[in-house]
Amino acid sequence: MSDHTVRAYDDELMEIGRKISEMGGIAETMLTNAIDALVKGDTELAQRVIATDPKLDALEREIEEKAVLTIARRQPMAIDLRALVSAIRIASDIERIGDLAKNVGKRVVAMDGQFAPQKIVGGVVHISDLALERLHRVLGAYAQRDVSAALNVWQHDEEIDQLYNSLFRELLTYMMEDPRNIGFCTHLLFSAKNIERIGDHATNIAETIHYLVKGEAITADRPRVSGAYEPLSLG
Repeated sequence: MSDHTVRAYDDELMEIGRKISEMGGIAETMLTNAIDALVKGDTELAQRVIATDPKLDALEREIEEKAVLTIARRQPMAIDLRALVSAIRIASDIERIGDLAKNVGKRVVAMDGQFAPQKIVGGVVHISDLALERLHRVLGAYAQRDVSAALNVWQHDEEIDQLYNSLFRELLTYMMEDPRNIGFCTHLLFSAKNIERIGDHATNIAETIHYLVKGEAITADRPRVSGAYEPLSLG
């Protein structure tokens, strides 16, 4: 390729990378605001989280369209092709993270100002802090193409699963102790499950980074906690 073509191609890859970074920042803010809304019973903040989701959806579509167009036009090979395929995968995972943060916002709206005691909310805050930290680290690993940092996130996937299982049992206990707790504990349980799945998507991104840098998938089984509890619905 000519120097001009190479520069144009590099610019296309950099633009896709910038959009991935923008998506990641939006998803992190959505999760942070969703949890703040949950803790404070702030339905207005929750509505802002919900209203942000279409922006994330639009960015994912832009990335996918640009990546597909670049593949068709440039016919890249090896690392360049993996970079474009990885961008599509990661954009999809970030979009789903936004959906899950939006679902937490919807739970806050459904609670309609019903305030849960801080000792009960604390478990959800803990799991969300860990998920947010995992997300931040894996997005940084993608920006730096740091496969070691990505693998560190991947290897600790089960920590969020363990927290979720512990929180499930704790919330169930509160519901059994006092039927008045059932309503907001149910909302907290669904919120916690959404956050646990955000951790799964962060782990997906870590696997994609490994594929991007190493040119091969991780063959080992993902660390898992047996006996994970599943709510009947995540709506």
